[in-house]
Amino acid sequence: MTPPGPLDGITILDLSRVLAGPSCTQMLGDLGADVIKVERPGVGDETRTWGPPFLRDARGVETAESGYYLSANRNKRSITINFAKPEGAALVRRLLTRADVLIENFKVGGLAEYGLAYDQLCAEYPRLVYCSITGYGQDGPYAARPGYDLMAQGAGGIMSVTGEADGPPVKVGVAVNDVMSGLYAAVAILGALRHRDTSGRGQHIDVALLDVQVGWLYNVGLNYLLSGQVPRRWGTAHPNTIPYQVFPTSDGHVILGANNDAQFRRLCEFAGVPELAVNPKFATNALRLKHRAELIGIVSDLTRKHATQHWVEGLEAAGLPCGPVNTIDRVFDDPQVCHRGMKIAMEHPAGEAPLIGSPLKLSDTPVSYRRPPPTLGQHTDEVLEQLLGLGESERCALRAAGIV
Repeated sequence: MTPPGPLDGITILDLSRVLAGPSCTQMLGDLGADVIKVERPGVGDETRTWGPPFLRDARGVETAESGYYLSANRNKRSITINFAKPEGAALVRRLLTRADVLIENFKVGGLAEYGLAYDQLCAEYPRLVYCSITGYGQDGPYAARPGYDLMAQGAGGIMSVTGEADGPPVKVGVAVNDVMSGLYAAVAILGALRHRDTSGRGQHIDVALLDVQVGWLYNVGLNYLLSGQVPRRWGTAHPNTIPYQVFPTSDGHVILGANNDAQFRRLCEFAGVPELAVNPKFATNALRLKHRAELIGIVSDLTRKHATQHWVEGLEAAGLPCGPVNTIDRVFDDPQVCHRGMKIAMEHPAGEAPLIGSPLKLSDTPVSYRRPPPTLGQHTDEVLEQLLGLGESERCALRAAGIV
């Protein structure tokens, strides 16, 4: 039997879709919360169709679940409710009597027409934690704009510092702002639940993709605020220490770091050029930064002489930060990744579904994988019966009326 997680007993009504909200609720579900994913009848979360690739059943036939959808929706129960109809909105309100958290990512004011905005619910459900995720927040000159990860990456500055120095701005390969927004939302929800436990009051959480993007500029943002100099793109290099970037090898690439003078000496010794460490141009980090282009050329010529594994093994033995640049297939074959349980599989109604494991490792209350990503409306009858006590005839009437 799966031991209870730290969020066992917490019920989350999830009206979100795509990635930011679902990644948040998947994390909370991994920690033991009962996540009820509310979807439109016959349509559902649009990422279900964002493929190929799609999950294939035992016969090799594609199902309705894309890899995108599967990546962010385990440990949830799917229920279909058309809350554009008054009866459907009323059903959501009934479910809120059993919920601790509501999370949504509709445009600002989008749920008000259904009577499901925070201001319309907070008096009736004073203990409810209500989390809204939007592109630009609930107020301000951009509040009405639709929000997408790519636009947040652009407006929030990360694209301006990502990519090669002489190339165009580049977005991060994963929708990282959506994922980070989901992470910040999860932290905020946990904080709000803690506050509710001590005060008895819920609250509204306003998470904006742009806020999140600006929030995790960290040292790059502070470098600008302190110096007034606009940060530039460095590729994989570092603006303040060298060498610390990706270098070519005879069969690929290696990540190599020597962040102080002692590490640089060890790098030079392993590479067979100890004299480089005492060269007046490269003896200190400040000098190495001054002669960056020359040093990078020298180190690149050295690393090209051997295979990636030669450098990884040798630099690791020398106590230097290093590593390969793995393609995704190599990531999931990596022995450390496998050992840490980052590649898992769950039995799905269509067959076994490969999934990415949770990075959260808790000693006393570990995450659990209880439910595979649900098919559309898979748990509608189960949830309505268990949480609201609706019998079969009532459920059939709702279904006939197009409410569920």
